[in-house]
Amino acid sequence: MMQTLPSHGQLVTSCDPDYDSRVKEMQEFDETKAGVKGLVDSGVTKIPRIFIHPHENLRRLSSNADGTSLRVPIVDLRGYRDSRRQDVIDGIREASEAWGFFQIINHGVPLDVADNMLEGVKKFHEQRVEVKKELYSRDGSKRVRYFSNGDLFMFKAATWKDTVLFDFQDGDLDPEAVPPICREAVFEYEKHMAELKTSLAELLSEALGLASDYLSGTERMKSEMVIGHYYPACPEPELTLGTVNHTDMTYLTLLLQDHHGGLQVLHENHWVDVVPVHGALQANIGDYMQLVTNNKFKSVEHRVLAGRVGPRVSVACFLSPSRTEKTKPLGPIKELLSENNPPIYKETSLSEYVTCFRSHGQRANSTLPHFRISDSK
Repeated sequence: MMQTLPSHGQLVTSCDPDYDSRVKEMQEFDETKAGVKGLVDSGVTKIPRIFIHPHENLRRLSSNADGTSLRVPIVDLRGYRDSRRQDVIDGIREASEAWGFFQIINHGVPLDVADNMLEGVKKFHEQRVEVKKELYSRDGSKRVRYFSNGDLFMFKAATWKDTVLFDFQDGDLDPEAVPPICREAVFEYEKHMAELKTSLAELLSEALGLASDYLSGTERMKSEMVIGHYYPACPEPELTLGTVNHTDMTYLTLLLQDHHGGLQVLHENHWVDVVPVHGALQANIGDYMQLVTNNKFKSVEHRVLAGRVGPRVSVACFLSPSRTEKTKPLGPIKELLSENNPPIYKETSLSEYVTCFRSHGQRANSTLPHFRISDSK
């Protein structure tokens, strides 16, 4: 029997079989180019029906809904170049194997740089709609763009967030392409991300028992995409989500979040709050890292709750192979395989993986199994 949720005085969900105007309503919302922020500014007290999620998406929505006291591991990078290097490597290995998710402190990104980036994203989204509209686009070839719900037409329900994207995959961006209101913050933050990704590639390589330059030498963590999310305060957070539960296609994702919280990671069937630590970066293993490490490092589901208090702002930096490497088939790293650890996945290119990921509607845990070798356990 289909579950329903109350809204606008009636029982309805966006996945109701009689709700055949969903696509039309999504298109109308998209054409405003005002995003979720525009809805909030218009004074809505009930969320539009396209944002109402099916019951199965909304189970255990409250913070620490499972009553667990589990805490996401914290890895302190202090001294990783010398005296504490082995401790740091061990911490990263343990967190990547057991959680696939950890917070990084003392990572070298100055606190003011991180704060300025969050503030820059906030200022961008809080500009007048007429200014933001100039950058509104769903064209993936545009290296700087603004949109609401990048997955708007892939799911049966929309999520309560707007996004601005800066694509550094092909190298430096033209400064003039980045909005002046956040230009300085974006370039300063990306500079530090570029430095940090090199260090993390070395540490992850060593955590796998490989040469320190393995991941960087193969350009597997070469390209960067920086994305600024804006989650406005929601009048009915119990009916929607900021981001649905999902895994990332990346090798590694680095996330900076503000003090509002709302990010959760699924660990041992418990949704665990990622409690904000000022200036910390959340690192999560992506699907492609799980594939090439033959399940040694885990890509895990995570989500963002909608909240009555906001806006919540976060900045994600996705680390993936260089553009030239994206079409090359890659499988489990041969140095990690043995008679007792045969390959679990077949070779695939990141381009092929992304195509499969999108064809499955970005449902969590739907893509990796597609590439499993049939006789692997």
